[in-house]
Amino acid sequence: MKRIQYGRYGGSETMRLDEFELQTPAKGEVAVRVKFTAINPIDWKVRNGYLKMVTGKRFPRAMGSDFSGTVIAIGPGVTRFKPGDSVFGSARIKESGALGQAVVTSQTFLARKPENVSFEEAACLGTPGVTAWNGLVDKAKVAAGASVFISGCAGAVGAAAVQLARLRGATVSGSCSARDREKALALGVQTVFDYRTTDLSKTADRFDVVYDTSATMTPARAFRLLKKGGVFLDINPTPGKFIRSMFDRRLKPIVCTPRADILDGLARAAKDGKLRLTVAEIVPLSDAIPLITALEEGRALGGKGLVEMD
Repeated sequence: MKRIQYGRYGGSETMRLDEFELQTPAKGEVAVRVKFTAINPIDWKVRNGYLKMVTGKRFPRAMGSDFSGTVIAIGPGVTRFKPGDSVFGSARIKESGALGQAVVTSQTFLARKPENVSFEEAACLGTPGVTAWNGLVDKAKVAAGASVFISGCAGAVGAAAVQLARLRGATVSGSCSARDREKALALGVQTVFDYRTTDLSKTADRFDVVYDTSATMTPARAFRLLKKGGVFLDINPTPGKFIRSMFDRRLKPIVCTPRADILDGLARAAKDGKLRLTVAEIVPLSDAIPLITALEEGRALGGKGLVEMD
């Protein structure tokens, strides 16, 4: 089989399309024949060594996080899936590997794909959906009647957050580029601010939750938008922010942490038509490295970039 991997931490020049042997699933693990893989910024952050304290120093290392496909084998103790099941989810950060023709991951990192959701759409749900859920549900406990502001509301995580917040009965405002204004309104954002022309510090609006899915807001800026008792969900965590959050309950650093119940919840929302992310471009595995490189260098697609496996 083939997958994209690298022999050292570094830039896009380290990526190669190489052959590999798929390991046999261990206890609690599932092997999946991948149909589509969604490209995420975490893919090149891991490759660049951003999380090397977690990912370690063993090479070559595989790339890729979110995917959809079909179960081909299960390890001992797996009860959630059987061979032939259509699934979506994420590879574990330490091993990665979704940018390949097959991958092995934990059964808790997968959910069954609803029949009315395409493999292309399902591949997009993992990281954006889980990250949105970790913030809005796990940390902020958003409920009906809450007011939520989402910075970057037209991006993948932002769009997922908008839809999940509305699903929980919240009123959503947000910021994005003028180009994405109509997209944000179609998602259900009630008030859309152009981040290039609006000084949010001068708005009189205050919110129960501010979620910075664009990783551009400082805590000081976010705190000015909060109601008393409100929380700031920060998608750009640092050791300093984690320490600060121990003393300031307004600050909630967010780390994408998949769980079976989250992925099952995303599957239900997608099945009910309440959660959908836009697919902008699909390329074959042989053309994946140029697309990953372009996205890393700042190319904007206006939706998710997918890799279709052979």
